[in-house]
Amino acid sequence: MLTVRKQLVTDEKHRPIAVQTNYDDWLRIEQQLKIQAPSDQASLIQEVDLSCYAGTVNLTEAP
Repeated sequence: MLTVRKQLVTDEKHRPIAVQTNYDDWLRIEQQLKIQAPSDQASLIQEVDLSCYAGTVNLTEAP
């Protein structure tokens, strides 16, 4: 049996909202579940040209 070290993340009312685990543990979980991990983490980020949005927000005061 695989021992997984984990931490619960809670909100202000101490209700569990997420779980954090070691990356090494996560890789072992993926392997056991036969989940295909992305070969390149950078491939998860999509390149989007945001230049078309330049100047579209007009602020009434300094940010």
